[in-house]
Amino acid sequence: MTPSAPAGRELLAGKVAVVTAAAGTGIGSAAARRCLEEGARVVVSDWHERRLAETAAALTADFGDAVHAIACDVTDEAQVQALVAGAAEHFGRLDVMVNNAGLGGTASVLEMTDDEWARVLDVTLNGTFRCTRAALRRLVEQGGGGAVVNNASVVGWRAQEGQAHYAAAKAGVMALTRCAAKDVAAHGIRVNAVAPSLAAHPFLAKVTSAELLSELTTREAFGRAAEPWEVATVIAFLASDYASYLTGEVIAVSSQHP
Repeated sequence: MTPSAPAGRELLAGKVAVVTAAAGTGIGSAAARRCLEEGARVVVSDWHERRLAETAAALTADFGDAVHAIACDVTDEAQVQALVAGAAEHFGRLDVMVNNAGLGGTASVLEMTDDEWARVLDVTLNGTFRCTRAALRRLVEQGGGGAVVNNASVVGWRAQEGQAHYAAAKAGVMALTRCAAKDVAAHGIRVNAVAPSLAAHPFLAKVTSAELLSELTTREAFGRAAEPWEVATVIAFLASDYASYLTGEVIAVSSQHP
């Protein structure tokens, strides 16, 4: 039985958060909504302008002017810079960066092209790096403090057929998280990551076969995929002051058994 999402507890009251790849119905939009429910003002971002506008409109209907939208392709450094600068300009500061943007796909190493490999790495790992770097520079400029939360995946730890590019990118996100945390600890800035195992959203069904999804579900102790909000609640916790002594950590949001 799937539980209901808990009510917000003002964990992020007074904070400004940016969430990348926030359009649609996946973890990004769930993270944006959870941050808003926890009292934050939120900049939602995505490369797909129509879906971003729809998501922003839906959130604005519930949260009013606590929502602002800025389109951004995380593979473009100029757009990443504009996203962080625009968020700080609109709301006066930046406190939290949630790096959710990522690109998957399924291909055996035997058939995988250089372009397929490079595209997944550029969005998922390099995009996370660009956004992390831009956010950390802004947080340092503000005098320190704040948090970055990256979206990794359990495939950064565990092998899965056809996922060499995605797994390599997510393992890189984990390593980036640990190293960046060391780089900015002296500034009181925390950098952590979540590593979901299986989260239910429409995009996953587009890039994964029904047979594989069924197999992955059987590995979960609860016998179901996580709801996006269940990942988002952990993201909000890591972004909040409740996680003040956590940095460089990768938290598995998973019920997988060995």
